[in-house]
Amino acid sequence: MEDTFSLRRIATVTTKERLHKLVDELSEQEADDALRYIAQRREDPVIAAFRNAPEDDEPWTDADESAMAEVEADRAAGIPLISLDELKRELAKE
Repeated sequence: MEDTFSLRRIATVTTKERLHKLVDELSEQEADDALRYIAQRREDPVIAAFRNAPEDDEPWTDADESAMAEVEADRAAGIPLISLDELKRELAKE
């Protein structure tokens, strides 16, 4: 009777139970690889795209330097920021 019960029990093992058994049999390296694979599959693809994007390697130009100096001067003078909605309205007028 016990053998029949064991056979039925094997047939009703859940996917998670099978996964737990396999995980217990993995080496540390295999477990590390599997964990990284699962984590990557669960991540937001947009976040992953940003994380994997190449570093901005364009040189800093004189125009960039000038624009940054203008922004810093505006901040120091207390000039208020422009909201996105206001900017859209201004650009729509042009």
